[in-house]
Amino acid sequence: MTASATPSRLALKGDLLDFTGTPGWAERDSAAVRFQPASWLLIEGGRIVGTQAEEPDESWTKQDHSGRLILPGFIDTHVHCPQLDVIASYGTELLDWLNTYTFPAEQRYADPAVAAAGAARFLDALLAHGTTSAVVFPTVHKVSAEALFEAAATRGMRLIAGKVLMDRHAPPALCDDVAQAERDSIDLIDRFHGRERLAYAVTVRFAPTSTPAQLAMAGALCRADASLYMQTHVAENRSEVEWVRQLFPEARSYLDVYAREGLLHPRAVLAHGIWLDDEDRRVLAASGAQVAFCPSSNLFLGSGLFDWVAARAAGFAVSAASDVGGGTSLSMQRTLADGYKVQALAGQRLSAWAALHAATRGAAEGLGLQQEIGHFGVGTLADVCIWDWAQGPVAEARFQVARELHEKVFAWMTLSDERNLVASYVAGRQRYQR
Repeated sequence: MTASATPSRLALKGDLLDFTGTPGWAERDSAAVRFQPASWLLIEGGRIVGTQAEEPDESWTKQDHSGRLILPGFIDTHVHCPQLDVIASYGTELLDWLNTYTFPAEQRYADPAVAAAGAARFLDALLAHGTTSAVVFPTVHKVSAEALFEAAATRGMRLIAGKVLMDRHAPPALCDDVAQAERDSIDLIDRFHGRERLAYAVTVRFAPTSTPAQLAMAGALCRADASLYMQTHVAENRSEVEWVRQLFPEARSYLDVYAREGLLHPRAVLAHGIWLDDEDRRVLAASGAQVAFCPSSNLFLGSGLFDWVAARAAGFAVSAASDVGGGTSLSMQRTLADGYKVQALAGQRLSAWAALHAATRGAAEGLGLQQEIGHFGVGTLADVCIWDWAQGPVAEARFQVARELHEKVFAWMTLSDERNLVASYVAGRQRYQR
């Protein structure tokens, strides 16, 4: 982690790009896009206080990044801290992948030293990829959640996480019990929820690894405090969906397992949502919950193709997520480029605007955090990243011949990655520099 001294008044010059609203699915010219080339982003006391074309006076510490792109920090709405150890593991679909790779890796996080080192490595890696906020799974171990929260607080990051709940269908070393899990969750909520930029998520691994009693306990936690988040997985893989049907024959669908226990609400984040039907989509929209679209993971594990157009038509929020380690990179550009490919396979063409919105303002709105992050509005915290428009001769040549803004941004989204990142700022403080 790299951190520099923080001036009280900081001005960053570059090509500023953010969103004032929700762009249309495929529109290339959108009134929701706010592009301010060669402009200054003004940051005072860690918050954005304005933008302007003219150079500010000498009371500001100025950094001139002319010819570079400046974006709000990315928001990754579904990612697994301990799974950096198993990223790029070969040859399995979801259920075998969990048993073969993920669960053995997660068992190591019972060790406080492993958990602390893993949390630091993970958060520094996010910052080095241009992600400044995240919704994160640690492991079932209380110490893994503690380590993650403490590391995020040290870095000043917006982090949503919670101890994973699993009391069956997992190795004994990864299983808790309902009473202890409830005690651990309540203690973590008391200590971390609402502290600095931290928030607690009731974290159900997925329906098969929780008994009905544990799901009921998770729902009770959510009902007791409406400010809590909830995160889980849903309808990722066809074999998984069939397993849920066998385990919960009384439920109408996989999603209904969660709905019955009160786990669907405006602060619920459900990863994947590939194998949903129209009724599921209606229920999601009515609940205010969002789906975290994880295209890289879905392609890598062969899980299926998420129907984003149907989600938009139903009216529920969709955000973008890396899902590392099923996903193959923490880079949100790579994730969004894979998202374009997933939609293209379904005959739909995802615009750069809709894609980037889902990783910035759209994600913030889905989390109820639009007053804090996701755009350059006055008063938001200055979670900001500076990018090279192009790296390497191929991308540079492509950028030079791009004709209009959407073409330039789409090429950047498709061809760039963490190598383009110049610097990451969290609440106005530099936390990564190339």
